[in-house]
Formats: sequence, structure tokens, C-alpha cells
Amino acid sequence: MFTLEVVRNPKPLQPPKAAILDFDGTISLIREGWQQVMIPLFIEVLAETPGGKKETSTELEHAVREFVDLLTGKQTIYQCIRLAEEVTKRNGIPHEPLVYKHEYHRRLLQRINHRLEALKAGCDPTDHLVPGSYDLLQTLRQHGLVVYLASGTDEMFVKEEAELLQVTHYFNGGVYGAQDDHKTFSKAMVIQRIIAENKLQGRELIGFGDGYVEIENVHEIGGFAVGVATNESERSGIDDWKRNRLIGAGADLIIPDYSNIKQLESQIFNSIN
Repeated sequence: MFTLEVVRNPKPLQPPKAAILDFDGTISLIREGWQQVMIPLFIEVLAETPGGKKETSTELEHAVREFVDLLTGKQTIYQCIRLAEEVTKRNGIPHEPLVYKHEYHRRLLQRINHRLEALKAGCDPTDHLVPGSYDLLQTLRQHGLVVYLASGTDEMFVKEEAELLQVTHYFNGGVYGAQDDHKTFSKAMVIQRIIAENKLQGRELIGFGDGYVEIENVHEIGGFAVGVATNESERSGIDDWKRNRLIGAGADLIIPDYSNIKQLESQIFNSIN
């Protein structure tokens, strides 16, 4: 059921001229369940350290979930950097963060490969999209917005998966993703590029995301932040954990998906004084 929740501002302070969207969990559901790959891997790594061997599995899981959740929305490498730090704290000798990142990607690909193969074979992309995603993207473009995609997932994967989902052409501002040199990319950098390229004030930007980072970034520059709290496994309704995190990050609206695009469109565009 679609329920739009107003948290802060009920509508943008100025008509939006550009939009920035996260990818995984905001548009794409290809990587649904990624936490079920990352968290066990990280627990496994910490359990092998001298300090980790003294902790219970429950204690390790709590520690891992805390930092994985905190960094959701940032590039994957940041979670791996934090893992290396946690290994050191437990008197272990960490690998380079990229080693952890590549192992995570290897395991994640095993989980999602059947989805990628189904898309390559011609299955309906809407099976792997947040409901109403095409309607949202079409609406943003119809209102003349420059639309950008910025993801913490590696850029080569984002571009491939966006093509498989048939959404690339909507992003007339470009598709951006993480780089191995993590200092060359962040969602905040993309936002600053959007503002500079389009000569915008911050409040002329609207952002859609399911992670803490992108909502916080949009909120901090005075933009209108729409928190997408999709229950990914059910493809319906609100995920309460996401909702609470997105509200804490500065979301103006909380929505479960884009299935009632007319209501969402009216809230964003037609209600502006």
C-alpha cells in the first residue's frame, strides 16, 4: 500500500530543476539482500582475529551491523576500510580494504547472478525495479529536470545493471559510481557538480534515496530529500528500519515506492506556490 509521509517540508521550497537518485534500493532491486552477504563475510573475518575469538557471535554481529548500517549509501570500500580497522582493533593483521571488497563482490555475484542472467535473457525488468520506477523517471524528465544517478556501487556494475534495467536513457545528467580510488568519487562531489553545472541553488535540487548518506547530503545543501523506504524483499510496503534511518538523515518525505506517481507528482510539483 502506498502511503506518503510528510516528515519535514511537505513540498520543495522552489521548483526543482535537477534530481539525483541513488541506484540500489532506490531504483534497482538486483542487489536485494546484499547485507546478507556482507555481514556474514565481515563476521567471518573478525572471528579469526585474536580479539574476535573472545567475542560471541552475537557480539560480532552487533559490531558489524552497526558500522555496515552507518556507512550504507557510501562507497562499498568505506565499509571495507572500517572492517580493516576493526581487525586491527582485535589485534589481527588486516588485508588491504580492496581485498575485502573484491571477496564481497565475488560472493554477492554468486547470490545475484541468476537475476543478471534472467535480465540478459529478456525477463521483464520491472521484476527487479522498485515499483513505479519507470513512472518516476518519466515524470522527472517530463517536468524538465536534469536527472543524475549516483551510486556507491562500482561504476562499471552500475552502468551494466542500469542498461539491463533499461533506465540509462532517463539519466540525461549522467550515471556515476564508485571508483577503486575512492577519493575521486562521492555523492557529495556529484551534488556539487550538479549545482555548478546547472547554476543551481541547493533548494532547486531534489534527491531520492534509501540510504543515510544521500539523504543527508541533499538535506545539508537545502535540497528536498525523498526517503525511499522500500521493503525490498516484499516489493511492497515500508521497511521500518529504513524509515527511521532516513528520517534521522533529514528526509522531507518518506515513501514506500513510486506506485502512486500521481500523488507523488502532485506533492512535488503541482503544490508549489
